[in-house]
Amino acid sequence: MKRLLYILLFLPLLAIAQQQPNRIQQELAKLAWQDGPSKGVVGANATISIPKGYVFLDGANTRKFLELNGNPPQENNYTIAPNTLNWFAIFQIAPTGYIKDDEKIDPDALMKKLKESDISNNEERKRLNMSAIYTDDWVRPPHYDIQTKRLEWGVQLHSADGMKNVNYTSRILGRTGVMSAILVSDPNTLDQDIREFKQTLAGFTYNSGQTYAEFKQGDKMAEYGLAALIVGGAAAVATKKGFWAILVGAVAAFWKLLVGVVIAGLVGITRIFRKKK
Repeated sequence: MKRLLYILLFLPLLAIAQQQPNRIQQELAKLAWQDGPSKGVVGANATISIPKGYVFLDGANTRKFLELNGNPPQENNYTIAPNTLNWFAIFQIAPTGYIKDDEKIDPDALMKKLKESDISNNEERKRLNMSAIYTDDWVRPPHYDIQTKRLEWGVQLHSADGMKNVNYTSRILGRTGVMSAILVSDPNTLDQDIREFKQTLAGFTYNSGQTYAEFKQGDKMAEYGLAALIVGGAAAVATKKGFWAILVGAVAAFWKLLVGVVIAGLVGITRIFRKKK
C-alpha cells in the first residue's frame, strides 16, 4: 500500500476560551456565515443544502474558523453547523481516484492499528509541544452503506489533560475521490448530534459527472480500499521544517481529533447569529 496522508488538527480550545471569550466571540462574528435555507458550494465537486437554523462557511472562512479552534490553518475545508455551534462538521474532498468498495472491514483489527498509531503520533505531538491524544474505542464501529456509498464510524478519544471528545466520520465515495465529512461532538450529546449530522448529509450532492455511479473505464483508480480510509485518519506527520506534510499517494487531510465544541459554551454565542439575522 502506498503511504497515506496523515494529518492531525488538535489544540485544546478550552483554555483559550476561558482566557479570551470576548475576543473569540468577536472573531466568530466577523466570519462570513451563510445562513440557511441556502446552498453551500463544497469545492468544485459538490454542494450541500443548508437547512433553516444552520450556517455554512466557505473555504477562506473555514480556515479562520479552524484557527480560532486552535488548529493549524488548512485550505479547501468547508464548515456546516447548527447556528448554536453545539456541534460542527468539516468537509474536504480528497482526489484519491475511484475507490473500490468491495473490501471486508474488520473493526477489531482496525481499532488495534489505531491504538498502535498513538505511540508514534504522540512522539510527534510532543515534539510540537502538543498534548498527547489516545484512542479509547469505537463509539460506532465502521459501517459501509452500499446504497449511499457512505463509510461511517465514530471514535472516542481523550487527551493527556483529560479532555474527551468524539469524532464521527463519514466518507462519501465519488467518481474521482472521496468527500470527508467529520462531525465534532461532545460525548454527552453524541446521539442527538449524529442524528442532526446525518440529516444534513442527506443534502449533500456530488455535481453531475462526479457521482460514484458515473465511473468510466480509464478513470484514475485508488490503490487502497475502505480500511485505509479509516486507518488513514489516525496519525499526524510534520516535515522537519515544521510544516504540515502531504505524503505521496495520500488520502487527503483527515482528522483524528478536532476539539471545538466548547465554543458552544461561550456566553452569548447564539447572539452572534441572532444579530446577523
